[in-house]
Amino acid sequence: MAEMIKLYDDAKCTACRGCQLACKQWNEKKAKQTTNYGSYQNPPTLQSNTYMIIHFQDVKDTKGNVKWIFRKESCMHCADAACVTACPTGALYHTEFGTVGLNPDRCIGCKNCVAACPFEVPKYEQETDRVYKCDMCESRLRNNLTPACVKACPTGALKWGEKDAMIKVAADRVKELGGDANTYGDQYVSGTHFMYVLQEKQPVYAALAQNPKVPLAVVAWKNLLNPLSLLAAGGIVVGSFLHYLIHGPKLPDETGETTKKAEGGE
Repeated sequence: MAEMIKLYDDAKCTACRGCQLACKQWNEKKAKQTTNYGSYQNPPTLQSNTYMIIHFQDVKDTKGNVKWIFRKESCMHCADAACVTACPTGALYHTEFGTVGLNPDRCIGCKNCVAACPFEVPKYEQETDRVYKCDMCESRLRNNLTPACVKACPTGALKWGEKDAMIKVAADRVKELGGDANTYGDQYVSGTHFMYVLQEKQPVYAALAQNPKVPLAVVAWKNLLNPLSLLAAGGIVVGSFLHYLIHGPKLPDETGETTKKAEGGE
């Protein structure tokens, strides 16, 4: 199956937050009480019950005029996903679409993924002792439907399609916008399945990770420590089997002490 990605064009976004509402509705997540902190952005960050948000930000243009810019934030669905590597139970996994799925029933609340994610996406919920994040509407994808946020977007700021085609769309859009327009996402962490077309330089956007990388500890675990642990576990299994072949099974004798059948113990 061809890899799929979601593309967000901030120049087409009107911050209507239809995508944000559609995400909550599809995932059956209730809103939580928030506090006004002087911004139209609500909630202020991703939460365990809010898998995506629209950032509101005002900036000055080259003429000194103030203008709004917006940015959709959600899971980047990395090709080399640190959260998947760090998860000890398989609750986080790669799907056939290239996205990163989540099975909450297998989550043990260890929060390894929270520490590992270079984009600070997974959020822990104390009430359920589990972690939650966007799964790119995997249930919809499996039924040949687009993600709920893409379906709800009225301006075409969100698109869903095959990765190669969407990368070309993004490149063409950057040329069309000109100026400081650029793409963000696929050039990091071995590629992502959520990409941006940004009309401003990347550092202009608040809370946008600059040069995100998989943490060194996760790299070491994936490339060195985990293979060694598997090798050690395999050695224990092989050693136990050889011991069984050479000495035979241990059986309890009449006094309750163990005796080696192969050695003829009483």
